[in-house]
Amino acid sequence: MEIVIIILAILAGIIGIAGSILPGLPGAPFSWIGLLLLFIWGPESMPVSTLVIWGAVVIAVSVIDYLVPMWLTKATGGSRYAERGAMAGLVIGIVLTPVGMILGSFLGAFLAEIYWGKKSAGDALKAAFGSFLGFITGTGLKTIVAVLIMWRIIVFAF
Repeated sequence: MEIVIIILAILAGIIGIAGSILPGLPGAPFSWIGLLLLFIWGPESMPVSTLVIWGAVVIAVSVIDYLVPMWLTKATGGSRYAERGAMAGLVIGIVLTPVGMILGSFLGAFLAEIYWGKKSAGDALKAAFGSFLGFITGTGLKTIVAVLIMWRIIVFAF
């Protein structure tokens, strides 16, 4: 039974890392589920504080991931159109992962600001840059947390 739990925990960690980069999958929460599996049924005893601290980190990063892109887009003069355009470009860009996701996010915000936001190219470029920085920041934070949790999964599994 232990080997099955270890495999499931590692799979949850891998899905968590992938989900940190790909939209639509909850990244860090999946990784945390891997820790939870090891806490409940794992071969080595894990302190409850480890589970609680990583849970708090996952919640914080999840909230930050939603707030930072909006804040940076607005701070650079963008509107909700830039935010929505960035998300649409990101989803369309999945086909050409990872470059397509990054370029799609940037171009989506830029084009949405020009078309729907009726902004000049310079203003739209600023908003697109803010949206892009928000995307990169959120993705980076989620990925770092998911990788660190994966490391903890491996430590507690073996």
